[in-house]
Amino acid sequence: MAERVFRRGPFPVKFRLLQVRRVRRVTPHMVRVTLGGEDLVGFHSDSADDHVKLLIPNPGELKPVLPTMGPHGVVFPEGVKRPATRDYTPRRHDPVAGELDLDFVLHGSGPGSTWASRAKEGDFIGVAGPRGSLMVADDFDWYLFAGDPSGLPSISRRLEELPASARAIVFLEVGDASEEIPLNTRARMELTWFHRNGAAPGTTHLLEQAIRELPLPPGDGFVWAAGEAISMRNIREFLVNERGLNKSWVRVIGYWKRGTADHEEPHD
Repeated sequence: MAERVFRRGPFPVKFRLLQVRRVRRVTPHMVRVTLGGEDLVGFHSDSADDHVKLLIPNPGELKPVLPTMGPHGVVFPEGVKRPATRDYTPRRHDPVAGELDLDFVLHGSGPGSTWASRAKEGDFIGVAGPRGSLMVADDFDWYLFAGDPSGLPSISRRLEELPASARAIVFLEVGDASEEIPLNTRARMELTWFHRNGAAPGTTHLLEQAIRELPLPPGDGFVWAAGEAISMRNIREFLVNERGLNKSWVRVIGYWKRGTADHEEPHD
């Protein structure tokens, strides 16, 4: 029997210099940046769980300095200031149009958020990856997706990719109703939005409480959740240790950590 969740890759690393084509405000706190350019040729993203690493120009730079791959890993030219790097989800890739969409949560002064808040047509940014793809079968009896705004791009993309035969339970936490977005899917979706209503991001237990109170459907299920690291750890431990779900069918990731500026969890 074929594995229902497996990793494809690793793929060779290529550093691409891409240019902003469009910028669109999706919600008051999320902006979509559409990138293009000749370097996008050959790019592929097979999974909604994928991540690309952005190389963000330093203040005053038109373009980021891109490294090369040496025998022992990434090599930057000597004497240059390295760009800041952050991981983001490929929200949409259109190889025919030669476009890549990335959604950015505007949350303050982080390098990615700051760059996106100021991005305009013609700006440059570096993109590397994805290094690999987590492939998830379309034939689970049910899917549970949960996340805060940082997980919304992946969840939105996965919902668009699910077949009509799928059942998707979706829990999403946002600041208020202005941050809700339309979600398109052929699947049978049961969607619940939770509002923080003034509480700071990462301080509520709305998602964890909803998951604890959820009677899990019968059959085999796959869980994907992303958000604040401590909240996600609690959810992961509950699902695996208390609910007894198959660990390889539970993908729960801390995309950011309250009080930590550059938290990055490994995505493998």
